[in-house]
Amino acid sequence: MDDGELGDAVTQARDGDEDAFGVVYREVHPMLLGYLRGLVGEDADDVASETWHDVVRDLDGFRGDGQGFRGWAAAIARHRAMDHMRRIKARPRTAAFDETVTEPVTPQDSAGEALDNVSTQQALALIAELPQDQAEAVLLRVVLGLNAPMAASVLGKRPGAVRTAAYRGLKRLSERLAAAGEQAGRGEG
Repeated sequence: MDDGELGDAVTQARDGDEDAFGVVYREVHPMLLGYLRGLVGEDADDVASETWHDVVRDLDGFRGDGQGFRGWAAAIARHRAMDHMRRIKARPRTAAFDETVTEPVTPQDSAGEALDNVSTQQALALIAELPQDQAEAVLLRVVLGLNAPMAASVLGKRPGAVRTAAYRGLKRLSERLAAAGEQAGRGEG
């Protein structure tokens, strides 16, 4: 679903159309859940539930397009995740993605090349090894499909800092995948 279609569905949902809200939920929830799994691991479902509660509560006040809605929902999710981590007084944890969670990758995004040949579980394990700023930037840009300004708004950083963190994270992932491929090639020969 493109940003225009999502924006239209959000507008209809805001006007009380339950079917439109279902469309919005089905479009955004898998990506939001993937992002949250990268932040809070096994507790992602609980945090996602809190996030959707806040989204429903505050939907009347939202104005924007599909990309704006994704960013707004990601910001709410991040706040709920940070609240959750403060409550449990733990560092961010990761867990395997459900295999049913899809990862939309935009064609112009170099992340697609880095992640095409690994399973979601392997990808999350690799992302979990990145520094937190790089991991969050990759999750927001790849899993949620946010542009740099929107991801920057979620993280409270400048767009250039998010682009740099995502680039470095993707480069590091690509290097690890290449090294793993070379080792597998030597093991087969």
